[in-house]
Amino acid sequence: MNKDANTSPTTTTARHVPRHRPRHHATVAKGFVDGMLSGLYRLQHDPRPLLAASGISLAESASRIPVKRYAVLYNRIIAELGDEAFGLFPQPMPLGSFEFLCRGMLGAHTLDEALARASRFLRIVLPDLALSVRRNGNRAELEIAETSARFGDPADPARVFAFEWLLRLIHGVACWFVGRGIALDSVRFPYPRPAHADDYALVYTEHSSFEGDTLLARFRDNLLELPIRRDDAALGRFLEDAPGRISMLYRRDREMVLRVRDLLRAALPTNLSIDDVARHIHLSTRTLHRRLEEEGSSFRRIKEATRRDIAYARLTKTAQPIAELAADLGYADTSTFYRAFVAWSGMSPEQFRAQLAARHDGSGTRAAPMDGR
Repeated sequence: MNKDANTSPTTTTARHVPRHRPRHHATVAKGFVDGMLSGLYRLQHDPRPLLAASGISLAESASRIPVKRYAVLYNRIIAELGDEAFGLFPQPMPLGSFEFLCRGMLGAHTLDEALARASRFLRIVLPDLALSVRRNGNRAELEIAETSARFGDPADPARVFAFEWLLRLIHGVACWFVGRGIALDSVRFPYPRPAHADDYALVYTEHSSFEGDTLLARFRDNLLELPIRRDDAALGRFLEDAPGRISMLYRRDREMVLRVRDLLRAALPTNLSIDDVARHIHLSTRTLHRRLEEEGSSFRRIKEATRRDIAYARLTKTAQPIAELAADLGYADTSTFYRAFVAWSGMSPEQFRAQLAARHDGSGTRAAPMDGR
């Protein structure tokens, strides 16, 4: 049986795998929130009331934001600004644009036609970005390009978020209309690699590259022929809590990723190998590997993301000893956990806690007693 390099040795021939399907709590990196707040800062709006009303604190540099709260903040910002493009561009995107975008796509016969309609509509309400879709061999290419030099710095968080947001919106809507996930084979982003790029494997694809001239997302061209499967009644339900709801649906084509992640989390401190997980879900190891690859991820990356999220949460909210935390996460020894944590955050667990303590000094905030996973 293949073992992860960071996996503790086992003394039994069978692993405990939970039989129930645990509840998944999806999170996003703080960088996605920082970008979404950029328009507020540009317009000199104080974001603190909106963050507080959404139950979000950005005090910790390594904060992970629950997707549900992110969706709430998404809707609060556009309501506050009256702009569905978050105040990022000179021309606001009027409230109701998302609904009309969806209603325009609804009457299409195929995804190809629906995306063409979306492109024409966005020229009206979002003239600073141009969306186009074309075929190139056996691949479809979805391109998002700037029509003007709105942002001076290619790495401006507002510019980064603008591309992240529009791709996520169009991709999420497309998946919903055809009733299935559309796996992105690769995405080239037109900016330097951001600090939160590790999350791109779950949001977009593991095959992400940077420093392109435009955003270019590739997927199989036969997916353009998928029929539109939604009707007006379904759209009415979909539009409830929209457009923020899109941010909760961006992992819809990651069902296997989420299933694997839930199994790994629930089994801790036992380390499950890919063979263990494959047996539990009645797939061959090769098939599981292929399914994860099709969804733009890998077993190792999912395992690391699961451990990282738990480590950040425990260090932020509890006073749990480092050695105990390392054992809970299934590391063979504390030094292995230290190396992993430095790779994630650029600092040791003690430095991470000291940084939090310095920020909270005098606020009366203290680490809570250790909670469960």
